[in-house]
Amino acid sequence: MNGDAAEKIIEIVGLTRRFGAKRALRDVSLTVPRGSVFGLVGPNGSGKTTLIKHVLGLLRAQTGSVRVFGRDPVRDPAGVLVRVGCLTEENDLPGWMRVDELIRYMRAFYPAWSDAYAEELRQAFALDPAAKVRTLSKGQRARAGLLVALAYRPDLLVLDEPSSGLDPLVRRDILAAIIRTITEDGRTVLFSSHLLEEVERVADHVAMIHQGRIVFDAPLDEIRATHRRLTLQFAEARPRPPELAGALAWEGAGREWTAVCAGQSGGLRAAAEAVGGRIVEEQDLRLDEIFLARAGAVPVASTKE
Repeated sequence: MNGDAAEKIIEIVGLTRRFGAKRALRDVSLTVPRGSVFGLVGPNGSGKTTLIKHVLGLLRAQTGSVRVFGRDPVRDPAGVLVRVGCLTEENDLPGWMRVDELIRYMRAFYPAWSDAYAEELRQAFALDPAAKVRTLSKGQRARAGLLVALAYRPDLLVLDEPSSGLDPLVRRDILAAIIRTITEDGRTVLFSSHLLEEVERVADHVAMIHQGRIVFDAPLDEIRATHRRLTLQFAEARPRPPELAGALAWEGAGREWTAVCAGQSGGLRAAAEAVGGRIVEEQDLRLDEIFLARAGAVPVASTKE
């Protein structure tokens, strides 16, 4: 394996998935590099969980390919999953076990399990070792799931909507664990969420999925640098916005129109001047604003296949 291939923790090429007549994923290609926090964002039902199930080997690729650590997770689950920690929204832990029994049970599956780190996490998450899992609150169960996902220091941590429905304190714990995993150990995190403000806090690379398609895929700094809100003024009132290269969404009326635009600042300014507009205001955008504009700019896929 060459150096470039070794850096691709996850490599997905041309992945399409159907459930009956519905296409849940449409020609998806993604590469998750080693040592990154890779945010996969999109609304509920966009295909995030289906994509992650392919990464974990729970679904076989119908079209295209999925490789994790260079291996097929369906054909070689043992070679893949021993290096992967996972926390999902369902977080299906055995309710009849006590917390300490859960820790001992999970330890048996992972040679690299660290008892000291597991105990450190248990104390940090304030989990009673004698408490039955079924008696834990939703937030406590999420912390317990995170503990068993992290205690063997996996090379890849997969989080699928891990903070959905949780209170802010638990979400803070999860985000802190992601940050610590990446900064202390240099490991890789795939973090799926519809809560874009949380992804924005921890991710260094973001892919946005909408209706099963990748809307865009780039480093977060690049996404921020190439998306702006521009307000243009024109000498005369216009009944509709201009045809501006890079404009994803418009609002306004008359002589003043505001656009969410994709492109470099200099190019956008030249494009505005070319349609007779003068930029009177330029603003940075949040990730959720970028996604809404991008999603609105994607044609609605036909339901007929």
